[in-house]
Formats: sequence, structure tokens, C-alpha cells
Amino acid sequence: MPLYALGLNHSTAPLKVRERFAFQMDTLGAALRDLLGQPKVKEAAILSTCNRTEIYFNGAETEPVVQWLEAFHRVPKASLSQYVYTLPQEKAVPHAFRVASGLDSMVLGEPQILGQMKQAVKTAAAAGSLGLVLNRLFQRTFAVAKDVRTHTDIGSASISMAAAAIKLAERIFPSIAEQRVLLIGAGEMIDLCATHFAARRPRSITVANRTLERGAALASRMQADAITLHELPERLPQFDIIVTSTASSLPILGKGMLERAIKTRRHAPVFIADLAVPRDVESEVAELDDVFLYGIDDLANIVKDNLQIRVEAVAEAEALIAVQAESFLRWLEGRAVVPTITALHGHHDALRAAELERARRLLASGTPADQVLEQLARGLTHKFLHGPTQALNQAGEAERAELLAVLQRVYHLPEEP
Repeated sequence: MPLYALGLNHSTAPLKVRERFAFQMDTLGAALRDLLGQPKVKEAAILSTCNRTEIYFNGAETEPVVQWLEAFHRVPKASLSQYVYTLPQEKAVPHAFRVASGLDSMVLGEPQILGQMKQAVKTAAAAGSLGLVLNRLFQRTFAVAKDVRTHTDIGSASISMAAAAIKLAERIFPSIAEQRVLLIGAGEMIDLCATHFAARRPRSITVANRTLERGAALASRMQADAITLHELPERLPQFDIIVTSTASSLPILGKGMLERAIKTRRHAPVFIADLAVPRDVESEVAELDDVFLYGIDDLANIVKDNLQIRVEAVAEAEALIAVQAESFLRWLEGRAVVPTITALHGHHDALRAAELERARRLLASGTPADQVLEQLARGLTHKFLHGPTQALNQAGEAERAELLAVLQRVYHLPEEP
């Protein structure tokens, strides 16, 4: 079965569409097992991040997988038609390499995507949805991504989401040092944001998380405070800058909660960077006069300027990826002939076994060994050549010419005069 990749990302779909097709980590294993239950899907892995949802699978057709994706997320049929891309294996392989290397990211060269892809593979392995082809693809993918980052400058001076959030915040507040920062969540993205904001030495940093223990672990490294999400309604008015990135399937900050916070703050401005998909902040919050709400897609204008500074590094990375993709595709195409090679071995091994048994009987009956060996060799030669000879004799003129050319190549025969 051929290899495919299909999905949607920040280049093909807006945030309001991407968040509808995002997978929650706690349901991803069940989703993979359900996908394997679809006709002609042999292997599968799902990569779901804030910027993309992609399915890599070994199967016969792409349309049933698109329909499964729509059905799993309970959206109307054909909802994906204008946003989804479907890539056959000759494009899917280099695409996987580009994604892992950070070439397909909103933030060029960002390193988080490689870890996210490794987690997706680990989840697929735990769900039993990885087979030989996908496992080989992803192991090669990780090796290529490492080579790209080692041998090119693609990751140097990368403007991360966290750094972009600070740039946006500085448009509202001239000095971060005078502001009180709230970080909602305790995952990798918030960890990165905490590092960037701590470097600006704000007046205070507070981490809010569903479990106090995990939030406190992050806060302790930044000399910050930790609270639970249940405390947000009461504590929200205290903060000038809010950055949120959780795995919640429902918004954490609603319009009503922000309205009450703004009133308490006497309409002092609040900057909010929502880095979650699905979004942690209700979109209606953007209607409030004193709230400056930015989402993932709003960061594009900040990071796109970074694209031009490493054109040479991108070209080097693309060249490396092209070579590695060609190598993997040769292996993949070789997999197509494995059943035929196996059948050939089985066929000739059966002929060998039959002739060997005949030779043993002759030896047991007293036939001289030299005579038995001669008959064994002749018998094997005759049986090995019976198939090609019969095919030549039964072929029409055009087919015979093709067979002759193949046999001359296979057996290194001299061409007919």
C-alpha cells in the first residue's frame, strides 16, 4: 500500500478551522485505533499542534480518511474540502522531513515541532498503529531534522512564539518591567514564555494551572507564584499581561469574566496572547475596548520578517532534504517488489526440495553418486528454465520482444545478432 499525508495547517486554514480539527492528547490513542478500523488503512500517525493537524498513513485511498476526520470531529461533510491537502508518497516524504526540520512552521526553524512529532510517534506506537513503513519514515525524519539543524543555520536567531508575544506586548506597554504577567498552563509553550518574560524582569509572574503541583514546579524555577484555574475569576484583575496555552477543549477565559476584570481594573488595558488550539479565550473578548487579544495567526506578521534572514540556510536545508527523500523513496518503492521476490524464492525453493528428494531416493537405491549429481544439476536447470522458456514459446511477437529484452538483462545474455 502507498504512503500518504493529509491535513491542514496555518498556510491553508484559519485558526477557527484548525481548532475544530485539533485532537486532544487524551483522545488521540482512541482516534488512531478508530482510524485503523477504516477500510484499507494499514498504519497511521496523527500530528496535532497549534498550527497543524496532519495524518500520515499507509493505505489505499485518501478520501475515506478525509471523511473519517470530518466524522470524528462531528463537522458537516466536505467541511475540509477547501482547506485540506493530500500528498502522495513522493510529496509526503519530503513534507514530513520539512515539518520536522521547522521549514514548514509559522516560526521558521522553531524547535518545538520536532518534539511534538516525536510525541505523535510515541502515541501511535502505544496505540499499535505504527508498522514497518511509518516507523521507518519517522526514524529517517528525525535523523534528517537533526542533520538540518546540525549542518545548516536554519535554527539560528529563530523568533519564537514567546518572543513574538513579547514584541506584541511591548506595543501596548513600553516597559514589561512594570507589568504583572499571568501565564496560564504549564506545558512546553508556557515554559518557553516564562523564560522569555522572566528575562524582562516584570513586576511579577504568576502561573495558573489546573493542578497546583505542576504549576508550582514551573513557578519555582522563575521565582513566580502559582495558582489554580479556579482562582482566575478572583485574581484576573491583578494582571496586565496574560499568555495562555493549555490543552483545554473549552475556553478558559470568557467575555463575561474579562468584562468584570476590566471594570475592576478601571479600564486599564490588558494584553492577552492566546497560543492555544482550540483557543483558550472566547473570540468575543476581542470586542472589549480595553483588551488587546492576539491569537496564533496574529503572530504571523511578527515572525514573517524572519523568513528573509536565512534564505541561504533554507536552500541548504531543502537540498539536504531532497537527497534524503529520494533515498527513502527508493527504499519505499523497493518494498513494492518484496512480495514478488518472496514468491520467487518460495517457488524455486520448492523446486530445489523436489529435486533434492529425488536425488536422495536415487542414492538410496544404489545409483552412483556422480550420476545422481549430474541428474540433480540437469533437473534443477530444466525446472528453473521451464517457466521463462514456456513464456517465450507462448508469447506473441510484441510480447516476445519484451521478454527477450528482460531475459537478456536478467541473465546477462548476449544480444541476438
